[in-house]
Amino acid sequence: MDYLWTPWRYAFVTAAEKTSGCIFCDLPKLGDDVRARIVYRGQYCFIVLNTYPYTPGHVMVVPFAHLDELQKLPVEAAHEMIHLSQKMEQVLRQLYKPDGVNLGMNIGKAAGAGVAGHIHMHVLPRWVADSNFVSVVGETRILPETLDITYERIRGGLKSAVSP
Repeated sequence: MDYLWTPWRYAFVTAAEKTSGCIFCDLPKLGDDVRARIVYRGQYCFIVLNTYPYTPGHVMVVPFAHLDELQKLPVEAAHEMIHLSQKMEQVLRQLYKPDGVNLGMNIGKAAGAGVAGHIHMHVLPRWVADSNFVSVVGETRILPETLDITYERIRGGLKSAVSP
């Protein structure tokens, strides 16, 4: 049997026990954006790497407000969420040269939300045939770069892409 090691998952799981109950509310309060993997902070939303990405470059645009439905998000925050999603599409296309980009939200547990109580927008690059035997049958993702490298690449790309 082959083993794929993912040591960063243990750190995430053990840290999750110490949170207040909402990872998206706790991350901005850590005071260490590198450790929290927050690549950008706006006025109403922040952009954070997905700790368990489907592909390299998988980020989430998250409002600071703890809301469980998109309809509850104030219009200013909704505008910023879409603006940041557009900027992330630009950055991902420049950095990763994908064939396409997935953009979406799963609102509520029944819709597949991993964090059902706090809405967030997924933005991730996709390539033709980026699913393979290991991911489809083995339910395991193989990523060509570490989250630390992804963080540095995206943070650098955002510095030139996001206007105040």
